[in-house]
Amino acid sequence: MHEPATSARADGDASQLPDVRATVLALGVVFGDIGTSPLYALKECVQPAHGVAATPDNVLGILSLVFWALILVVTVKYLTFILRADNGGEGGILALLALVPERLRAVGSPRLGWAAALGLFGAALLYGDGVITPAISVLSAVEGLAVATEALAHAVLPVTCVVLLALFAVQRGGTAGVGRVFGPIMVTWFVAIGGLGTYHLARNPVVLGAVSPAHAIRFFHDHGLHGLVILGSVVLAITGAEALYADMGHFGRRPIRLGWYCLALPGLVLNYFGQGANLLLHPDAAANPFFALVPRGPATYALVALATTATVIASQALISGAFSLTRQAVQLGYLPRMQILHTSRETAGQIYVPAVNWALAVGCIALVLLFRESSGLAAAYGVAVTGSMTITSVLFYVVARHTLGWPRSLALPLLVLFLGVDLLFLGANLFKLLEGGYIPLLIAAALFTAMAVWKRGRALMAAAFRDLMIPLPQFERRLHRASDRLPRVPGTAVFLTSNSEDTPPMLAHHVRHNKALQRHVVLLTVITERVPRVPPAQRVHVTELGPRFYRILVHSGFMQGTSLPTLLRRAVGSGLLAVDPDDLTYYLGRENILATEAGRMGRWTEGLFAFMMRNARSAAAYFDLPADQVVELGLQIDL
Repeated sequence: MHEPATSARADGDASQLPDVRATVLALGVVFGDIGTSPLYALKECVQPAHGVAATPDNVLGILSLVFWALILVVTVKYLTFILRADNGGEGGILALLALVPERLRAVGSPRLGWAAALGLFGAALLYGDGVITPAISVLSAVEGLAVATEALAHAVLPVTCVVLLALFAVQRGGTAGVGRVFGPIMVTWFVAIGGLGTYHLARNPVVLGAVSPAHAIRFFHDHGLHGLVILGSVVLAITGAEALYADMGHFGRRPIRLGWYCLALPGLVLNYFGQGANLLLHPDAAANPFFALVPRGPATYALVALATTATVIASQALISGAFSLTRQAVQLGYLPRMQILHTSRETAGQIYVPAVNWALAVGCIALVLLFRESSGLAAAYGVAVTGSMTITSVLFYVVARHTLGWPRSLALPLLVLFLGVDLLFLGANLFKLLEGGYIPLLIAAALFTAMAVWKRGRALMAAAFRDLMIPLPQFERRLHRASDRLPRVPGTAVFLTSNSEDTPPMLAHHVRHNKALQRHVVLLTVITERVPRVPPAQRVHVTELGPRFYRILVHSGFMQGTSLPTLLRRAVGSGLLAVDPDDLTYYLGRENILATEAGRMGRWTEGLFAFMMRNARSAAAYFDLPADQVVELGLQIDL
């Protein structure tokens, strides 16, 4: 297996777009979540239910916490360090997991290694976060209608649901199309919120003192343990950081950094400080500090329209990140095959996963109807993302030490710093568990269970297949002895097998029952590498085992599609394979799993695995095989 590339990017990656264009596209996808956090973050911190009045000391303390959270978590942790752990240009917790040494991931074993378990649970937490982010973002923006006039309060929920439905309906167009539309809007958004913040900051510049961490320290001194409850709301200001890392493969590292330093960070800091300055002058603005930045009337409606558009964009970071995570999980063997559509001819990382898209849509709308207010959703927000951030810190340390080769003297202090901040935020969010924080955890637990069962089931199935395998030399001897009475018919038989050494049981079954064999025989194995993409010249390796008898290894990255007819045609064209590419028959095994009490997985886990097997996308469709050239052979497997 190839060593993981940690800096090189594949041809056609979005990172090769011009910086300005790529930065604008990234603003339209990557920074949507964190960019719209001013809508609700400060509002939740000064909610009357928290018992923290909008006094000068409290406001300066909260602003200091928000400012240093943006600096320490987003700027230092993610932008400076975590983005260095790119796997061939791809980011996200599963791409990070793929960089962890195989011995720590228990590759090929039915059990999960501790690193794999952490990585999978972190990925599952991001799916839980992905359900909440669109719901709270859009709902918080549409609630501005009720701020403008109470007469529109009844329209908030239906408008939110319609906006969410429209958002998920346009995902089929791909993130490039979305980014081209949303990028300029997000530029307008950051300029607008930065401008509003600057206006109010100029009226009351005393809040600039919040840049000093002394105000954050004094806040905890004054409020003690209750300060942790507020910290659970401060985390709302940084909830898009993990999605930022997951979306790195769509646009590249440099455009994301440019967008953050040049526009996103200044706009966010100015807006938060402007909200704080206005709060000190008008404490009654605590009901909704963001919309209090403009006078009621036409200005409010205009800001609601811009905010609603921006929150639609906010959801994009999590949605596109969920698509990337799903493809990585499928390719790495943690989820069943499913339909994955490529939406761009220029950028390989831009995809659409219908099943994930509509599952998120149903979950988002259900949460809006259940909680009905953004404040209720805020209680469920943060637990998942802080848990995922904590796991990312641990995996980054492992990768830095064992894959990147960093000395312990550098990696360990960073781990202590990152975990110190992450665990503080995670602990603060645990206070939200009974108020709704359990929802993303339940979603994550269900998905983690499914991924763990799938991984274990596939490993046990591979072991069961190995028991049915015939050593290749033994099968060749049988063929040689039977050569006089075994008719060889025209054509090429391609047997797909996960074992790259022995004879697949399908081939023995075919010979035994049909008493004939095609003139050319190919044993084909697809191997998923630890890198996102394998260069075209290294994708197909052909070994001639005997006269007209070949073994082919197809190498694919975990962010790469695998069209077998296309790859075989290229192999023939380059002289690696001497067969007629238009006269191929593909033989696939159709596994039937029998769930029994005697099985090694247990009855309910075997039942779950069998259910996922039945509903997985067929290998023929996944590998783009023509339906009229596929023959499926049923195999009974008892785990």
